[in-house]
Amino acid sequence: MDDTCVIVTGASRGLGASVARAFAEGGASVVGCSRDGDAVEATLADVRNAKGVEADVRDEDDVWGLIDDAARAYGEIDVVVANAGINRGDPGDAPLPAESYDVFDDTIATNLRGTFATVKEALPRMPADGRVLVPSGSVAREPTEGMGAYGVSKAAAEGLVRGFAADAEQAVGVVDPGLVATEITGGQGRDPDEVGEMFVWAASDADPDELNGDVLDLRAWKKATR
Repeated sequence: MDDTCVIVTGASRGLGASVARAFAEGGASVVGCSRDGDAVEATLADVRNAKGVEADVRDEDDVWGLIDDAARAYGEIDVVVANAGINRGDPGDAPLPAESYDVFDDTIATNLRGTFATVKEALPRMPADGRVLVPSGSVAREPTEGMGAYGVSKAAAEGLVRGFAADAEQAVGVVDPGLVATEITGGQGRDPDEVGEMFVWAASDADPDELNGDVLDLRAWKKATR
């Protein structure tokens, strides 16, 4: 992936950090962001071809600055991984009827509006064959007890992906790596480092027509790379 510029939001830990490392190890120039600038800088400090910067996806001005700085440094942005997300409830123990307005609003602001801002600001700086990847999971498509605002936000984010796919010339799709052990999942699932390469595959070797407006899951990746 030489001469490729990749932006990964929410790259200070978990899946985002693993994805950023995987792209950098593949030769791409990677800009990872987090609302905690010190944390993302520390996470990516020893990763060749990668740098961490402070940006909060809830703030479109921050997102514009992130995209503009990356485009000025590297030219066109080839890949965007809109990974930034939060889950302020315990997985499986956050029933939607009991969700507070504050938690609901903050979750939607980050997981949905933040994804919207990231994709919206990036598309004008991307080539026609660029790719946008939005991580998601089965909770977005299957009713799951106790997932509260998080489940709603991921379902809405997948709807957002389909809308962008219908209107943008770039391929915009969902990547579902299955359950990954992060703070959002309460540490349940596979090691994030086991699925970082899945995003590299989705950004480079996967059929763009199969990605665009659709979901590439773990089974598709394993079948394609077996």
